[in-house]
Amino acid sequence: MSDRQLTRASLMRGGAALAAGGVALATWPLTTASAPSAKQDAEILRFALTVEDLQAAFYADAIKRAALKGELLEFAQTVGGHERAHAAHIRDLLGASAPKPRRFDFADTNADAKRFGATAIQIEEVGLAAYNGAATSLTSEALADASRIVSVEARHVSWIRDIVGETPAPRAADRPISAKEAQAALARTGFLR
Repeated sequence: MSDRQLTRASLMRGGAALAAGGVALATWPLTTASAPSAKQDAEILRFALTVEDLQAAFYADAIKRAALKGELLEFAQTVGGHERAHAAHIRDLLGASAPKPRRFDFADTNADAKRFGATAIQIEEVGLAAYNGAATSLTSEALADASRIVSVEARHVSWIRDIVGETPAPRAADRPISAKEAQAALARTGFLR
């Protein structure tokens, strides 16, 4: 993921970033340096659920509004299904403590295929980096569940990068982001209502 700062204005110009409102982001602790615990797992999983719900909603919106064709349409349909399955899995893990899905507003990020592609890369990059950043704060059981998802998220990033003509694997290693960095990345553009 690029180090440049992204804003809603940059999204409108075709740049993209994953976004969610700061209120919903309070579900992931700002620091996860404490010893892994079931309580901390649940906090992290609630945040991951917000990300998965956002991704699923983004792809559903794109299928309706972006006039996608060919491999871009196949990507949105396939990955949208994956994100819905990820969200369902996390909801099963959380049980009664799972929050209800939030509402999202993607503005014009799905107005055309180019904006869709740029936004999809950022959505998948931020999600992947957040999962990687949370890994050391999870118990071994929760880490096993998260690892089943993070490997698929990495495939999503590679696939969309390839479709839009970018290098599928631009780095030898991905940089994980902290909970604070993930919250900031998600809060910048305001997709979450």
